[in-house]
Amino acid sequence: MQISSQFTIAIHMLAYIALYQDKEKVTSDVLSGSIEVNPVIIRRLLSRLKGAGMITVHRGTGGTFMAKKPEEITLLDVYLTAENLKEEGLFRFHEHPNPKCPVGRDIHHALDGRLHEAQKALEDKLDTFTLADVKGDIHV
Repeated sequence: MQISSQFTIAIHMLAYIALYQDKEKVTSDVLSGSIEVNPVIIRRLLSRLKGAGMITVHRGTGGTFMAKKPEEITLLDVYLTAENLKEEGLFRFHEHPNPKCPVGRDIHHALDGRLHEAQKALEDKLDTFTLADVKGDIHV
C-alpha cells in the first residue's frame, strides 16, 4: 500500500506558505523549486487546498497565503484534500471478483470491514496532528 506523494507535497506546500507568506511572494514556481516537482502539480494542489478553504491565492500581484491558522488544519484535512478521497477510500478493490469462486464470492465480506477499520485508524491518528506541529519541527 502506498499513498501518493500528493499528501506530503501538500503538507510541504502548506508549511512553506505558513513560514514564508509574510517574508516573500509565495508562488507556484517558488513552491515548485522548494519541492522540486513540476509547477503543474503544485497548481493542481493549490487549487484543491484553496477549494478546501486552507489557502487564498492572490491573482495579479500574486502570492499564496494561509486562509486558516496552522493549528486549525489537521493532517487529516490535508490528506483528504490532497488525495481527493471522498467515497472511494484509501483501499481500492478489484470490482468484479468471480462469484463462482469461493474466494471471489466472499472476499468483500472477509476484507471490507478490516480495510475500513485500518483506514479509520489512520484517519484518527492523522486527525491528532496539525500543520502547526509540522511547522514547529522545521528549523528556519
